[in-house]
Amino acid sequence: MNYMVALLASLFVAGFALLPDDAEAARRLGGARNLGAQRQVTPPPQKAAPAQQQAAPANNAAKPAAPAPAGNRWLGPLAGLAAGLGLGWLLSQGGFGALLSALVLALLVGVAIFALLRIFGKPRSQAQPMQYASLGREPVSAPPAAPRVLGSAGGTAAPALNVPAGFDVAGFVKQARLNFMRLQAANDRGDLETLRDVTTEELFNELSADVASRQGKPQQTDVAGLEASLLEVTTDGDTHWASVSFQGTVRDDDSGAATPFHEIWHLQKAVKGDSGWLLAGIQQAS
Repeated sequence: MNYMVALLASLFVAGFALLPDDAEAARRLGGARNLGAQRQVTPPPQKAAPAQQQAAPANNAAKPAAPAPAGNRWLGPLAGLAAGLGLGWLLSQGGFGALLSALVLALLVGVAIFALLRIFGKPRSQAQPMQYASLGREPVSAPPAAPRVLGSAGGTAAPALNVPAGFDVAGFVKQARLNFMRLQAANDRGDLETLRDVTTEELFNELSADVASRQGKPQQTDVAGLEASLLEVTTDGDTHWASVSFQGTVRDDDSGAATPFHEIWHLQKAVKGDSGWLLAGIQQAS
């Protein structure tokens, strides 16, 4: 009998040991689990050797200054030539009527020359880079293809290097950080409408199941020291992908201790249309 009691007590204690040792794993958005889309993030390239970094300024200094554009340097001589031809023709023909005709002809020639110089001498304007905002609904075309290098699934918090030219990294990271806090608050409230607006259908189904499992019990998630960094932006087929690293500490109640976390959010956006950026997956970095 004593043996059975001891066995049941051991099983009871073991069952509690298998439960999470803190509440944040069940309360933070996603429950500290891997949910939705999971991606391999490109690791940042290694820094250049000091010798290479020192050689770069010397090479730049050796480059000669670019010559000034030809611009309108031909305008003066050509205008003088046109005026000389007009005066010569006038002297050979005589009369003030001929003078007026010559002036009109010289004016037309000068205007034509000036227009040609403006057309061919004007530098070509460079195409404006695309700007990316937050979880808005702006139509964009596909960014330039970025190289895909398979790396650690966890990634790092290093600044993004694998992004299209002109991508507004600072603005994107700022908005991503705000949305991280916004979605944590929506999860605490059980606000399914807010979660549905900025998540894919697959991820929303998992998040809504977490909310339903709480059965309406109130909760509060306090995030401190939140750091966000953009890891990469790529395009796969007809979908843009952006991976953002989040690090900080989280506490779910006043009496609990704050615990560190590090996870990566994967956002997706259709190449065509105005669907906006949607949270497609939450991936634990460690």
